[in-house]
Amino acid sequence: MQRWITRFLIVSVCLFVLPRQVPAPLVYRAGEGWSYEPVGGAKWTRGRAKDQLDVAQTAFDQKDYSLALKAARRTVRVWPLSDFAPQAQYLAGRCYEAEGKDEKAFKEYQKVLEKYPKIPNYDEILQRQFQIANRYLAGQWFKLWGYIPFFSNMQKTSEMFEKVIRNGPFSGVAAQAQMNIGAAREKQSDFPLAVKAYEKAADKYHDQKNVAADALFKAGLAYRKQAKAAEYDQSVAGHAISTFTDFVTLFPNEPRVSEAQKIIQELKTEQARGSVEIARFYEKKKQWQGAKVYYNEAVNKDPNSPYAEHAKRRIEEINRRTAQRTAQN
Repeated sequence: MQRWITRFLIVSVCLFVLPRQVPAPLVYRAGEGWSYEPVGGAKWTRGRAKDQLDVAQTAFDQKDYSLALKAARRTVRVWPLSDFAPQAQYLAGRCYEAEGKDEKAFKEYQKVLEKYPKIPNYDEILQRQFQIANRYLAGQWFKLWGYIPFFSNMQKTSEMFEKVIRNGPFSGVAAQAQMNIGAAREKQSDFPLAVKAYEKAADKYHDQKNVAADALFKAGLAYRKQAKAAEYDQSVAGHAISTFTDFVTLFPNEPRVSEAQKIIQELKTEQARGSVEIARFYEKKKQWQGAKVYYNEAVNKDPNSPYAEHAKRRIEEINRRTAQRTAQN
C-alpha cells in the first residue's frame, strides 16, 4: 500500500513539473480576439505587414477564403497606416464576394473607398459595388445574419446604388446607378420616388443623350403607372403627358418617339373618359353647370375621341333644356 502511494506521488509531480505542450485550437491574441488554429496547422501570423498580406493573398489564390480573410483583417488591424492596408481591406471584400456574401462584401469595399480613396484600383472596386447592387436589383435575397437567404429589399438596394453614386458621381457607372434607383423604386411600387430618380438622372446626366432620353421616357412611364394606381389620377396623367411631350420635343430622332406619341394619345383619351364620368355624376345631381364644365374638358382633352362626341351631344342637350326652362320662367 505504501509503495502504491509513493508511485502516485511521483507521477503527480512529473505531470505538474515537467514541461509539456497542449494543443489549443482556439487562440486569443490581444487586439485580435479569438481565432481557430487547427492542431498541427501552419502558423499564419507574421511580424510585418507585407508578409501578412502575402499570407492573405496566397490563401486567396488557393481559395482558402477563411484564412485569407483572417490574414487580411489582421494586416489592416495591426498596420492600418501601412502601404499594404488598402490592398488587405480590398482582399477582405473579395473573400466575402467569393463566398457569396455580397452584402458583407459591399460593406468591406465601402470601407476601402472611404478609408483609402487613393487606392489604385478605385474604379474596379466601384464597379464591383455596382455589380453587387445589380444582383440585388435582379432579385437576389439579402441574408439574415449574413447566412440565411431571407428577403429581397429594394429599399436597401436603392441605398447601395446611392452609395455607388456618392463614391463616384461622375464615374462610368454613376448614371446607370441613378437609373437603377428608379427601377428599384418601381419594384417597390413607389412611383413618385421612381419619377424623382429618373428626373434626377435626366437632369444630372443631360450631357449623356442616351441616358437623358431613357430617363425622361421612363419617368413618363412611371407617371403613367402612378396615374393608374390611383384610380386614374387626372393630374398625374397630365404630368405623364407633359413628360412624354418633352421627350418627343427634345429627342425627335429617338426610336421610341412613336411609342411616346401613342401613349400620349391613350392618356388624353383616358382623361376625356374620366371627365365624361365626372360630368355624368353632376348630371345625376342636376347640377347642369358643373356637368357642362367637365363635358367641355372632355372635348378639349381629346377632340377626336368618341367621348368628345358624346360630350358635345350632352352639352347641346343641357343647353336645350336650360333654354326651355328659361322660356317657361
